[in-house]
Amino acid sequence: MAACILSAIFVRVCIFDLDHTLVRSSLDLAAMAVDMRALIERELGPLPARSERYRVGELVTHCQRAAPELEPRVWAVALDHERRAQADATLEPGALEAVTGVRGRGFVTAVWTNNARACTVHVLEQLALAPHFDLVITRDETRRMKPDPDGFRVIRERVPRLTDAVVVGDSWVDGVAARAAGVPFIAYRADAVELARHGVSPRARIDALLDLLRIVDTDS
Repeated sequence: MAACILSAIFVRVCIFDLDHTLVRSSLDLAAMAVDMRALIERELGPLPARSERYRVGELVTHCQRAAPELEPRVWAVALDHERRAQADATLEPGALEAVTGVRGRGFVTAVWTNNARACTVHVLEQLALAPHFDLVITRDETRRMKPDPDGFRVIRERVPRLTDAVVVGDSWVDGVAARAAGVPFIAYRADAVELARHGVSPRARIDALLDLLRIVDTDS
Protein backbone atom coordinates (compact mmCIF):
# COMPACT_ATOMS: atom_id res chain seq x y z
CA MET A 1 0.00 0.00 0.00
CA ALA A 2 2.91 2.37 0.67
CA ALA A 3 3.93 2.40 -3.00
CA CYS A 4 0.33 3.01 -3.95
CA ILE A 5 0.11 5.98 -1.57
CA LEU A 6 3.28 7.55 -2.94
CA SER A 7 2.33 7.13 -6.58
CA ALA A 8 -1.24 8.42 -6.33
CA ILE A 9 -1.96 11.96 -7.50
CA PHE A 10 -4.91 12.47 -5.17
CA VAL A 11 -4.94 10.74 -1.80
CA ARG A 12 -7.90 10.73 0.57
CA VAL A 13 -7.51 9.51 4.13
CA CYS A 14 -10.26 8.34 6.47
CA ILE A 15 -8.99 8.53 10.05
CA PHE A 16 -10.73 6.57 12.81
CA ASP A 17 -10.48 6.90 16.55
CA LEU A 18 -10.20 3.50 18.29
CA ASP A 19 -12.02 3.14 21.60
CA HIS A 20 -15.79 3.64 21.50
CA THR A 21 -15.55 4.30 17.76
CA LEU A 22 -14.21 1.10 16.21
CA VAL A 23 -13.97 -0.90 19.41
CA ARG A 24 -16.18 -1.36 22.45
CA SER A 25 -14.26 -2.03 25.64
CA SER A 26 -14.27 -1.35 29.37
CA LEU A 27 -11.52 1.26 29.02
CA ASP A 28 -12.45 4.11 31.35
CA LEU A 29 -10.31 7.19 30.80
CA ALA A 30 -11.77 8.94 33.83
CA ALA A 31 -10.74 6.04 36.08
CA MET A 32 -7.32 5.98 34.43
CA ALA A 33 -6.87 9.68 35.18
CA VAL A 34 -7.94 9.16 38.81
CA ASP A 35 -5.26 6.50 39.29
CA MET A 36 -2.62 8.60 37.54
CA ARG A 37 -3.49 11.61 39.66
CA ALA A 38 -3.31 9.53 42.83
CA LEU A 39 0.21 8.42 41.96
CA ILE A 40 1.33 11.96 41.14
CA GLU A 41 -0.13 13.39 44.34
CA ARG A 42 1.45 10.66 46.47
CA GLU A 43 4.82 11.62 45.06
CA LEU A 44 4.48 15.37 44.52
CA GLY A 45 1.66 16.59 46.72
CA PRO A 46 -1.86 17.78 45.86
CA LEU A 47 -2.70 19.26 42.48
CA PRO A 48 -4.68 22.52 42.45
CA ALA A 49 -8.37 21.91 43.06
CA ARG A 50 -10.76 22.62 40.17
CA SER A 51 -14.32 21.74 39.20
CA GLU A 52 -13.36 19.85 36.04
CA ARG A 53 -11.43 16.60 36.32
CA TYR A 54 -7.83 16.40 35.17
CA ARG A 55 -7.44 14.55 31.86
CA VAL A 56 -4.73 12.02 31.12
CA GLY A 57 -2.77 14.36 28.83
CA GLU A 58 -2.82 17.15 31.39
CA LEU A 59 -1.49 14.84 34.10
CA VAL A 60 1.32 13.65 31.86
CA THR A 61 2.24 17.23 30.97
CA HIS A 62 2.29 18.20 34.66
CA CYS A 63 4.53 15.25 35.40
CA GLN A 64 6.90 16.12 32.55
CA ARG A 65 7.31 19.62 33.93
CA ALA A 66 7.41 18.87 37.65
CA ALA A 67 9.09 15.45 37.88
CA PRO A 68 10.19 13.89 34.58
CA GLU A 69 11.62 10.90 36.43
CA LEU A 70 8.08 9.99 37.50
CA GLU A 71 6.70 9.91 33.95
CA PRO A 72 7.44 6.19 33.22
CA ARG A 73 5.46 5.17 36.30
CA VAL A 74 2.54 7.40 35.29
CA TRP A 75 2.50 5.83 31.82
CA ALA A 76 2.63 2.39 33.45
CA VAL A 77 -0.70 3.18 35.12
CA ALA A 78 -2.22 4.05 31.74
CA LEU A 79 -0.80 0.92 30.14
CA ASP A 80 -2.24 -1.26 32.89
CA HIS A 81 -5.74 0.14 32.26
CA GLU A 82 -5.37 -0.39 28.52
CA ARG A 83 -4.15 -3.96 28.87
CA ARG A 84 -6.99 -4.91 31.19
CA ALA A 85 -9.52 -3.46 28.74
CA GLN A 86 -8.21 -5.68 25.93
CA ALA A 87 -9.82 -8.73 27.48
CA ASP A 88 -13.41 -7.65 26.75
CA ALA A 89 -12.84 -5.64 23.57
CA THR A 90 -15.37 -6.23 20.78
CA LEU A 91 -16.10 -4.54 17.48
CA GLU A 92 -18.55 -1.69 17.35
CA PRO A 93 -21.48 -2.71 15.11
CA GLY A 94 -20.60 -2.06 11.48
CA ALA A 95 -16.95 -1.23 12.22
CA LEU A 96 -15.42 -3.80 9.86
CA GLU A 97 -17.89 -2.98 7.09
CA ALA A 98 -17.29 0.77 7.46
CA VAL A 99 -13.51 0.42 7.32
CA THR A 100 -13.49 -1.97 4.37
CA GLY A 101 -16.15 0.14 2.70
CA VAL A 102 -14.19 3.38 2.75
CA ARG A 103 -11.01 1.54 1.77
CA GLY A 104 -12.85 0.01 -1.17
CA ARG A 105 -13.83 3.52 -2.21
CA GLY A 106 -10.18 4.50 -2.53
CA PHE A 107 -9.45 5.97 0.90
CA VAL A 108 -6.25 5.35 2.76
CA THR A 109 -7.41 4.10 6.17
CA ALA A 110 -5.81 5.19 9.43
CA VAL A 111 -6.26 4.75 13.17
CA TRP A 112 -5.35 7.75 15.34
CA THR A 113 -5.53 6.97 19.05
CA ASN A 114 -4.09 8.10 22.35
CA ASN A 115 -3.51 4.46 23.33
CA ALA A 116 -0.13 2.77 23.39
CA ARG A 117 1.00 1.12 20.18
CA ALA A 118 1.36 -2.35 21.67
CA CYS A 119 -2.22 -2.35 22.97
CA THR A 120 -3.61 -0.79 19.80
CA VAL A 121 -1.99 -3.32 17.49
CA HIS A 122 -3.02 -6.17 19.77
CA VAL A 123 -6.68 -5.13 19.68
CA LEU A 124 -6.69 -4.53 15.93
CA GLU A 125 -5.21 -7.98 15.35
CA GLN A 126 -7.48 -9.61 17.93
CA LEU A 127 -10.57 -8.22 16.17
CA ALA A 128 -9.27 -8.86 12.61
CA LEU A 129 -9.15 -5.14 11.78
CA ALA A 130 -5.38 -4.89 11.35
CA PRO A 131 -5.22 -5.96 7.65
CA HIS A 132 -7.64 -3.21 6.70
CA PHE A 133 -5.57 -0.26 7.98
CA ASP A 134 -2.73 1.40 6.11
CA LEU A 135 -1.59 3.54 9.05
CA VAL A 136 -1.76 3.15 12.83
CA ILE A 137 -0.85 6.31 14.76
CA THR A 138 -0.66 6.00 18.55
CA ARG A 139 0.75 8.06 21.39
CA ASP A 140 4.10 6.37 20.77
CA GLU A 141 4.42 8.11 17.38
CA THR A 142 3.28 11.57 18.48
CA ARG A 143 4.74 14.39 20.53
CA ARG A 144 1.39 15.24 22.11
CA MET A 145 -1.89 13.40 22.43
CA LYS A 146 -5.33 14.43 21.21
CA PRO A 147 -6.89 16.98 21.47
CA ASP A 148 -3.59 18.27 20.15
CA PRO A 149 -3.46 17.72 16.35
CA ASP A 150 0.10 16.35 16.32
CA GLY A 151 -1.11 12.93 15.16
CA PHE A 152 -2.30 14.51 11.93
CA ARG A 153 1.20 15.89 11.39
CA VAL A 154 2.47 12.31 11.51
CA ILE A 155 -0.19 11.21 9.03
CA ARG A 156 0.78 14.02 6.65
CA GLU A 157 4.42 12.98 6.85
CA ARG A 158 3.55 9.39 6.01
CA VAL A 159 1.08 10.31 3.27
CA PRO A 160 2.94 13.13 1.48
CA ARG A 161 0.36 13.49 -1.31
CA LEU A 162 -2.61 13.71 1.01
CA THR A 163 -5.23 15.97 -0.54
CA ASP A 164 -8.31 15.27 1.56
CA ALA A 165 -9.07 13.74 4.95
CA VAL A 166 -11.86 13.15 7.44
CA VAL A 167 -11.76 12.16 11.12
CA VAL A 168 -14.37 9.81 12.62
CA GLY A 169 -14.62 9.72 16.40
CA ASP A 170 -16.90 9.54 19.42
CA SER A 171 -15.57 12.38 21.55
CA TRP A 172 -15.06 16.12 21.66
CA VAL A 173 -11.36 15.30 21.98
CA ASP A 174 -11.41 13.87 18.44
CA GLY A 175 -13.40 16.85 17.21
CA VAL A 176 -11.04 19.43 18.69
CA ALA A 177 -8.04 17.58 17.22
CA ALA A 178 -9.71 17.45 13.80
CA ARG A 179 -10.60 21.14 13.95
CA ALA A 180 -7.06 22.09 14.90
CA ALA A 181 -5.78 20.02 11.99
CA GLY A 182 -8.21 21.70 9.59
CA VAL A 183 -10.00 18.42 8.86
CA PRO A 184 -13.77 17.70 8.84
CA PHE A 185 -15.08 15.70 11.79
CA ILE A 186 -17.80 13.06 11.72
CA ALA A 187 -19.19 12.45 15.21
CA TYR A 188 -20.17 8.88 16.01
CA ARG A 189 -22.67 8.71 18.87
CA ALA A 190 -20.94 11.67 20.48
CA ASP A 191 -22.30 13.70 23.39
CA ALA A 192 -23.83 16.76 21.72
CA VAL A 193 -23.54 18.87 24.90
CA GLU A 194 -19.82 18.14 25.23
CA LEU A 195 -19.23 18.86 21.54
CA ALA A 196 -20.96 22.22 21.88
CA ARG A 197 -19.12 23.05 25.11
CA HIS A 198 -15.81 22.62 23.32
CA GLY A 199 -16.89 24.45 20.17
CA VAL A 200 -16.96 21.37 17.94
CA SER A 201 -19.26 21.56 14.91
CA PRO A 202 -19.21 18.15 13.19
CA ARG A 203 -19.47 17.78 9.44
CA ALA A 204 -22.07 15.13 10.27
CA ARG A 205 -23.43 13.12 13.19
CA ILE A 206 -24.00 9.39 12.83
CA ASP A 207 -25.46 6.73 15.10
CA ALA A 208 -24.36 3.83 12.90
CA LEU A 209 -20.90 3.44 11.40
CA LEU A 210 -22.34 2.23 8.10
CA ASP A 211 -23.85 5.71 7.67
CA LEU A 212 -20.28 6.84 7.05
CA LEU A 213 -20.41 5.21 3.62
CA ARG A 214 -23.44 7.26 2.63
CA ILE A 215 -21.65 10.44 3.67
CA VAL A 216 -18.45 9.73 1.74
CA ASP A 217 -20.49 8.72 -1.31
CA THR A 218 -22.37 12.03 -1.12
CA ASP A 219 -19.12 13.96 -0.85
CA SER A 220 -17.46 12.16 -3.77
